[in-house]
Amino acid sequence: MLRVLMILVPLALSIYAFIDCITTDEKDVRYIPKPLWAILVLLFPLVGSISWLVVGRVRTPRDASSGRNGGWVAPDDNPDFLKSLKDDGKSDGKDSDSGDADDESASAVDDDSHLKDWEADLRRREEELKRREGGSTGGSTGDGPDDSTPPKS
Repeated sequence: MLRVLMILVPLALSIYAFIDCITTDEKDVRYIPKPLWAILVLLFPLVGSISWLVVGRVRTPRDASSGRNGGWVAPDDNPDFLKSLKDDGKSDGKDSDSGDADDESASAVDDDSHLKDWEADLRRREEELKRREGGSTGGSTGDGPDDSTPPKS
């Protein structure tokens, strides 16, 4: 088991260091050019990897690295992406001069029309259900419970 670890740990370290080396910006590389660092990591895996990780590139604090340019940002946190969504919404046939108040009132009217359509559909389905059950229950036509007198036995 120890023999396997003696092979896998340096291999993983050299793979990590090589990928880190080739993905690092040229301006963040210190002392020697980036291609030479990559060759050093490949030719001397253990020494090259450790030297790259220790002195090869400028290390930034964790707080500064999360907001740096070029890093991956989730779409809901990316202001450029959110702005593009707003621009796409305005270009779907709406006036680009109309404000957010117009958009909100238009969506409210649209929501009201959908609600009315759903209510009408629900009423139609309820009436259809009552018609089906009407033959078996004695023909109640009111909206409430059946108020007719029960049959005498």
